[in-house]
Amino acid sequence: MTGDQPPARRNDAAPLMVATDVVKSFGPTPALRGASLSVAAGEIVAVMGPSGSGKSTLLHCLAGILIPDGGEVRFGDRRIDTMGETERSALRRERFGFVFQSGQLVPELTAEENVALPLLLGGVRRPAALKEARAWFERLDLAGLGERRSGELSGGQAQRVALARALVSRPQVVFADEPTGSLDSLSGEHVMELLVAASRDQGTTVVLVTHDARVAAYAEREVVVRDGTVSGLLDPAARS
Repeated sequence: MTGDQPPARRNDAAPLMVATDVVKSFGPTPALRGASLSVAAGEIVAVMGPSGSGKSTLLHCLAGILIPDGGEVRFGDRRIDTMGETERSALRRERFGFVFQSGQLVPELTAEENVALPLLLGGVRRPAALKEARAWFERLDLAGLGERRSGELSGGQAQRVALARALVSRPQVVFADEPTGSLDSLSGEHVMELLVAASRDQGTTVVLVTHDARVAAYAEREVVVRDGTVSGLLDPAARS
């Protein structure tokens, strides 16, 4: 973490997202064994743990990508785990943003079209969606790259495009699953600095999955997932 990073924001607001005793298995293999997590509005939380601990499964349950086998997942006063697929899809489209390790850009689209995609899917007309998308290119150090396709971008550039796509619709929550995992350390720091700055500017909640302590240090709070449960809490302020 760089020395000029803004101080951590403290948030005592009521929880925005709550997972309670979440259980999830894939066939006979348990991934979550009663995991619980509460995230406040506007908070940046890092979910850490070794490979196979269940941290990505927990993120996917919070985001409504996976339905748990047991327990509850709430977003505000709504239970995500009891929603149908249509309702969960609308929630992901309208309220959530996503950044994954590989970026997952649509190769047939230009960078600015990729950023505009959530707006277009939400019914925004193409000229307005592209105008909003272009505003993010200066902000995320992508000026002049709007017409390039994913194959013409470096790894760091592509991940910043993915970050812009996650933020363009001003979601309430951004879910970031190993967002720097495929980047070199310098590019990874750049992406994290931009993610933190943009989320604080918009008041966006961030749930960040990582195995990298340097990435987790950008969060205001860390939780540790081991063997399918949230087994530890760590406040970064306590480390300094």
